[in-house]
Amino acid sequence: MATEVKRLIRVRVEKGASFKRDGFGKKRQLSDSWRKPRGQHNKQREQKKAKGALPKPGFGSPVAVRGMHPSGFFEALVSTIKELEGLDPKTHAVRIAATVGDRKRVALQEAAIAAGLKVLNARTIKSKVAKKAPAKAEAKDEGKQKKEEKKPTKSKATATPAKKEAKKEKPAPKTEEKKALAKRTAKPKAESAEKAAEKPAKKAKAPAKSTKAPAKPKAEKSTESAEAKPKATAKPKTKKTTAKGVKKNE
Repeated sequence: MATEVKRLIRVRVEKGASFKRDGFGKKRQLSDSWRKPRGQHNKQREQKKAKGALPKPGFGSPVAVRGMHPSGFFEALVSTIKELEGLDPKTHAVRIAATVGDRKRVALQEAAIAAGLKVLNARTIKSKVAKKAPAKAEAKDEGKQKKEEKKPTKSKATATPAKKEAKKEKPAPKTEEKKALAKRTAKPKAESAEKAAEKPAKKAKAPAKSTKAPAKPKAEKSTESAEAKPKATAKPKTKKTTAKGVKKNE
């Protein structure tokens, strides 16, 4: 796009005005699209201040860029491939009509791009039929790859039992060592069994000694000591004397 065209488009934007119908903010059913005021006492028609401007020749855009798209191309509405003939890629851009279906749209869009025309409303259309076939092929390829990857794992699985068997064969020396330890520990166990048999005999003798010493004499001794104590306490009573100084007991 030439620099002069860019400048004129910028002027058009700065100079442009938005004309709105009178009273569009007073009633909900009225839109802001322009309608010429025709009332006898309408303030906008009389061009009163702050009532909105009326379209006049001074508000027009430059003739060179009038009706031009902001991208710098003149739009051309197209619905068939034949309509692309006679369009200049330097000045025209294509807009595909909304009534065109996806199947014909793909062919029309490809033809416009091949001719060097710019498509303003280009779309990326994904065909359903084209999707399904590759998806199945990819799934099959992935399945094959997974099977190939699993095959080496089988060799590992076969190798692991061999290792396990080797581990099982190794523990044989351990069993021999255990047997040797069992023989060594067998004698101390027998000795401990003999000692255990002797200990109960000693324990049996101890209670026999305890039976010889009767518990009754101990009780008698305790009773004798108990009797001796009251006698010691009774002595002060015997010390009492009469008026003549003779003891009562005597």
